[in-house]
Amino acid sequence: MNAKQNEHLEALQQIRQLMERSSRFISLSGLSGVAAGMWALVGAAVVYSYLGISPFNHRRIYYRQALEVEKWGMDYRSFFVLVAFSVLLLALTSGIYFTTRKARSKGQRIWDPLTQRLLLNLAIPLLTGGLFCLGFYYHGYIGFIAPSTLVFYGLALVNASKYTLNDIRYLGIMEIILGLLALFYLGYGLEFWAIGFGVLHILYGTVMYFKYERAA
Repeated sequence: MNAKQNEHLEALQQIRQLMERSSRFISLSGLSGVAAGMWALVGAAVVYSYLGISPFNHRRIYYRQALEVEKWGMDYRSFFVLVAFSVLLLALTSGIYFTTRKARSKGQRIWDPLTQRLLLNLAIPLLTGGLFCLGFYYHGYIGFIAPSTLVFYGLALVNASKYTLNDIRYLGIMEIILGLLALFYLGYGLEFWAIGFGVLHILYGTVMYFKYERAA
């Protein structure tokens, strides 16, 4: 009787795993989150160095001080754009590498209708947030850009979480909360940005790695 029960339990577990694979993108690697967080912290450190300030220890609002800085042969606009695109490119490259490696090790496909739905639900809030931030930049409301990126990124994660691991939803909620808090501390938007895109990514990536990959 016990042997038959074990067989039934194993069969049910296999069916559950198949259903989960067919409805959720489970190849997302925790190491991709850790890498993205590290790149974000590196980018923030470079910006601090460019502005000549240190986290939580500057008397002037960072985006106002940037107006007077021209270092390393670049004005602040060119420098910020270069850093932002570099961090984004490195984070995407790391994410693709670790996620692809995990999928191949499990014999899973990367590009399928499920992945497309995941990316679509992720992209809609991200593109909306990007245009929203461009509007702030156009009208000179620089201080609202960092909080807005956190809020819209969190909304994107929550929106896409139904197609992947539930842990992504919790990360998204924390990003939203952090972005809303940053709205009331505009002079420290860079610090909040580093915490949201850097520290939280590293923490959640580490948790996901030990929860889903290391234990497997």
